[in-house]
Parts: sequence; C-alpha cells; structure tokens
Amino acid sequence: MLTFRHIEEVPADFGKTVLSAGNFDGVHRAHQHVLNEMMQSARKLHAKSLVVTFEPHPVRILRPDVAPKLISPLESKLELLSQAGIDAALIIPFTRDFSMMPPREFAGLLKTRLGTVEVHEGANFHFGHRAEGNVSRLQEMGRELGFEVKIYPEVRSHGEIISSSRIRELILQGKVNRGRSLLGRAFRIAAPPGRGRGYGHKYTVPTINLAHYDELAPADGVYITRTLAAGECFDSVTNIGTRPTFGAESFAIETHLLNFHPIELSPESPVEICFLQRLRPEIKFPSVEALREQIACDVHRARRYLRLARRLEDAATIAR
Repeated sequence: MLTFRHIEEVPADFGKTVLSAGNFDGVHRAHQHVLNEMMQSARKLHAKSLVVTFEPHPVRILRPDVAPKLISPLESKLELLSQAGIDAALIIPFTRDFSMMPPREFAGLLKTRLGTVEVHEGANFHFGHRAEGNVSRLQEMGRELGFEVKIYPEVRSHGEIISSSRIRELILQGKVNRGRSLLGRAFRIAAPPGRGRGYGHKYTVPTINLAHYDELAPADGVYITRTLAAGECFDSVTNIGTRPTFGAESFAIETHLLNFHPIELSPESPVEICFLQRLRPEIKFPSVEALREQIACDVHRARRYLRLARRLEDAATIAR
C-alpha cells in the first residue's frame, strides 16, 4: 500500500481514484464492508482504491476535552488498511485551519487533486467547516463536479450498531470478546517493553511490562491474551491496573507468558497483546500467597480456554 502523508505527495499523474474519507478508527467490520465494496468498484473502473484519513483525530483538535482514546493508533490503522488490500492511503494533517474548509472546497479537492470518480461513505459521514457537509450534499456536489457517491447504511451485529464509539465503550467495560465480534478480530495494543517494579518476578510469576500506553486499553482486570514478543507468539495472561495487593498506585499493563522461555526484548521492538477474554476484575488480596493461588487459577482457566480456541481454529482451517 502506498502511503502519502500530505496531499502534495500524491503524484499529479496518480490517475483515477475510488475513495472513502474518514477516521477509520479500528478499521472495524463496518469499515471493512465499505472498503471491500470500494476496492471491487475500483477494479471495475480501472481506478485505484484510496483511503483519506486524518491525523490527529479531528476531535483532538476541535474538542480536546472529550477526545477519544484510539482503538488503533495511526501506524496500526495503516497496517490494517494495508492488510485489507487498499492501494493507497492519504493522511491529511488535521489542523484548525483545515477544519475551516467549506464543504464544497473539500469536495472540489477530492475531484481536482485526487482524481475522484467515486466516493464511498457511511450515512453519518460529515465534512467541512462545522461538519456542515453531509452525504446528501456530497451527492449534489458530486453530480456537479463529476463523481458518484455511494452511501452505506449502518451495519449491525446481533441488533447492535457497529461503530468505533460502541467498540470503545465495550473495551472500556472489559467486554473484549464482544468488542472482537464488532471489530472482526481481537482488540490489541502494542508498545515497547518497559521496566516494572519487580513484583511479578519476586513474588508471583515473571511478567513482561509494557511501557506507558496512552491510547485505548481495556478496563482494569485480568485477561486471557496472546502476546507477540521478540517475533514469537505466546499464550498469556495479562493484568491491567495498579496492582493493589502491593499498595502500588501507578497504572501498568503486564503480561505473563504461559509457554515462557528466555527471549531477548528490544526497546525498538514493540510487544503486542491481543485480548481474548476477561477473567476477572483486579482486586486487592489479603496476602501475596492468596494472590499467588488466584494466579494459578487464572492460568488454569486461560490454558483451558486457549486449548479449546486452538481446536476450533484447527477445525476451521480443516473446513476451509
């Protein structure tokens, strides 16, 4: 996938595009549906499929006090878009000046600068100054400027709207399995390894600690996870919280590798954790021994869950 980090980087001879503009946080199942339709249309029209997205998230500029934590930070989002098969992504730096652009100017930019022949958007898409542009206005402008607009209704799963905001709510509640259903994959975070305070190694089990992570993380608690570290994938149990049994107050994300063997961690190589199922909330135990016993129960439940998951994955592979 080609990546342009400013509109001036798009070559003048880039050719025709079929595009979709938006934040695409999480690149969830509703996004994936639009992207698949867009790519099919691009092939029929002998055009390139192009995603136009923004950095930072517009709300972080316009209303920073209510700005959401991201499901997928920029580099993760670009990786997901690439995996989806998109030809190119354009990242527009979002500033207050850009937010003042009239809707018609934005639509003209799509046509004159990006060679747009078709735009694919969800029904709730808004654009331009004060979000005055909507999909109906975009269709009108498209007729004038020479591009078609395809509008997609909300996508639902078991009666629930698939949206970035709903997925954030579920993750913040610790409902990572439901979040996985809407995302179409396990929720994951990635950060460089960090230094812990040694509680795990000294009192309970060895763990890998993540460096400070500012984006979306699940509710405090203990989770069944898979962890990618040093190029290997490990079954794992991950704790998110403040480790109250030790009287700690600082937030930490630490993961215990179930099939652990010595590995060489590098500060330049992120550790990635995929959250599969919440086991329990984080609680304060009366003693380290009580905590150690609970960890043994957590590990037992995690191993059983992961064995079953692996059998189901193998069965699905055979069926294909």
